[in-house]
Amino acid sequence: MATLTVWKFDAVTGANEALTKLQGLQKQHLIEIADAAIVEWPQGKKRPKTRQIANLTGAGALNGAFWGMLFGILFFVPFFGLAVGAAIGALAGHFSDYGIDDDFIKSVRDQITEGTSGLFLLTEQVTLDKVEEELKGQVGTLIKSNLTNEQEAKLRAGFGED
Repeated sequence: MATLTVWKFDAVTGANEALTKLQGLQKQHLIEIADAAIVEWPQGKKRPKTRQIANLTGAGALNGAFWGMLFGILFFVPFFGLAVGAAIGALAGHFSDYGIDDDFIKSVRDQITEGTSGLFLLTEQVTLDKVEEELKGQVGTLIKSNLTNEQEAKLRAGFGED
């Protein structure tokens, strides 16, 4: 079963630093990262910078459309106003089919703000105790949404993945 997690860091560089550690743990086979994306929101900026991390495991990765739509709903829709927000609301409902519900979206939106960063991970197998030990002291908040195999298959099908 795949797990989509969002890790919130109190520093703009926190997500990138954590990903570097996780990539090292992946080489030790303590975590299997299927895909990842980072949000960095520097203090004083109106919007965050987002980027997908490519080439982690190849076939398991989601395409950019997934991350683009998710980040649009999370961070950019509030800037577009109600008219566009209503149209995007239908897309937000579409994510609920994949275990990403309104509470998840609101929680992430409320917690990743100016001066913070977020690491979005789609992981498979994790040796949790060892990963937590390596990240001790770095993680401000962990928001987690588990995806079932069926939800993951639907997600991949919905975004053109085989």
